[in-house]
Parts: sequence; C-alpha cells; structure tokens
Amino acid sequence: MTQDTNPRCNLIVIRARDIDVAGIFYNALGLQFVRHSHGKGPIHLAADMADQVFEIYPLADGDPPTTSARIGFAVADVDATYAALLAAGGQSISAPKDSPWGRRAVIADPEGHRVEITG
Repeated sequence: MTQDTNPRCNLIVIRARDIDVAGIFYNALGLQFVRHSHGKGPIHLAADMADQVFEIYPLADGDPPTTSARIGFAVADVDATYAALLAAGGQSISAPKDSPWGRRAVIADPEGHRVEITG
C-alpha cells in the first residue's frame, strides 16, 4: 500500500462579525453547522465536508474579516445554488456563465468573502 504524500486541504477558517448571519449564507450552499468551542476558545460554527472542516469564527475586536482569500465549492447546480446564496444575503460578483472550467459564478458572502461555485 502506497501512501499519498501530496498535501491536502483539511481545514478552512473564516472570521465574521456575525457568525449566525454567515452561517445562514453557507447553509444555503448546503453546509450543516454545529456550534463548537475548544477549551476556553470562542463559540464558532463548524461543518464537516468529506475530508475537510469549514469553520466560522467570530472576529476579535478591531480585526477585519478574512475577506482577502477566495473560497471555492463544487456544486451540483450552479444556477440554483447561486440563487439560493443571493436569497441568503449574498451579493453577485459574477453571474453564472459557462467557462473553460465548467459553469461558474462568484458571490460575496455577507462579510465580503468571495465564494466561487463551479459545476
């Protein structure tokens, strides 16, 4: 048995002013969150996705949201997911269209994180 030595992403953490508002947006994507707290750390939202965990932590006072990274999700139906994300408080950055990588759209979540969906 050979072991895969390539790195893989197993954790994504974003920070938001209101984790519940952010949770509603990502629920529309299909993520199911539970509330967690590790030791004396803050309560945050966590969703298990196959081999990775997606977490939303509250912002510390004076810290900006983690909006400089783009987050990407493969979805079954780009158009339906795009509409659901807009209804959950997202803002359209790039409407669904066909591209060399398949059907694609980009939405900003309520904090301004850019979320790319492809199908």
